[in-house]
Amino acid sequence: MLNIAEGSAKFSNRDRRNFYVTARGSAFECASLTTFLHEEGEISDALKPELSLLYEEMSRMLFTMIKNLEE
Repeated sequence: MLNIAEGSAKFSNRDRRNFYVTARGSAFECASLTTFLHEEGEISDALKPELSLLYEEMSRMLFTMIKNLEE
């Protein structure tokens, strides 16, 4: 979230893109941690797919934002 906010404040598309790429990487890290925590029994079977869908949606949105800055 903070990388998205910081990227939005940048003036150049290149700078914005770098922060959005970092934010997308962070979403993948969170998804990985969610899987780990689920396997450790810290996240319920009901919550895991819900969180996974949210991370997938964020990733898709960030991917689109990144691609739009490349055009």
